[in-house]
Amino acid sequence: MDSISRTSAAEALLEANRSGVSIPPLRETYPDLTIEDAYEIQMLTVRSWLAEGRSIGGYKVGLTSPAMQKQLGVAQPDFGHIFTDQFYLENMPMDLSGHILPRVEPEIAFVLKEDLRGPGVTLVDALRAVDFVLPALEVVDSRVRDWDIRIGDTVADNASGGGVVLGSTPSYPGDLDLRLVGCTMHKNGVVVGTGAGGAVLGSPINALVWLANTVGPLGTTLEAGKVVLPGSVTKMVPVGPGDRVTATFGGLGSVTALIANTSKEN
Repeated sequence: MDSISRTSAAEALLEANRSGVSIPPLRETYPDLTIEDAYEIQMLTVRSWLAEGRSIGGYKVGLTSPAMQKQLGVAQPDFGHIFTDQFYLENMPMDLSGHILPRVEPEIAFVLKEDLRGPGVTLVDALRAVDFVLPALEVVDSRVRDWDIRIGDTVADNASGGGVVLGSTPSYPGDLDLRLVGCTMHKNGVVVGTGAGGAVLGSPINALVWLANTVGPLGTTLEAGKVVLPGSVTKMVPVGPGDRVTATFGGLGSVTALIANTSKEN
């Protein structure tokens, strides 16, 4: 793709974010779309939002499970940016009326106490840089019509990011085997997903290492105080007005997201 096409794709995604009206898959509109193009498009949208006064509060890693990688035909994760205005308070109604087809998935969130910058970040470096972990629910959404996505579509669309709800029970990762932390997710009192930390690249900390070593050569440092979402431990579930979703993690506590009645129905 040339720069004009990348700019056009970014503008289409920005408008979809503003209007709440989805667009056709980018891979169909731009058949020559590559992953490299998709990240360039993502950065064009990120720069546009930063110019509007938004700020980055963290980063998210996606496509960390073998099933999702197989579905999208890739052998590695992807990443996106989380903005500070995308953090929602636990147990407070979330207005998702600007979203298109929101879904929720549970994650073990890292909060950093030290900067991390690759390449060359090791597992030890990553563990040393983590201040604490929190139970989290990520809101994901797609500006691509009907979630008809492949790797290029989701990367360009800021890794299908939508928002984050953090729990309020910090834990030190050294006291836990993150691979074995189990999770049960309930939606309106019904179990809708179960999983464990090992579903995330074998361990969530591996996702943090991957992210630092991937964005470092691009000029990005994972800064102290930022939140990193390493990937979901279960499948994502659709949410609509009035829904209540709770993820309970063994050894980490729970986190609850409430969807306000002003949200669009799915």
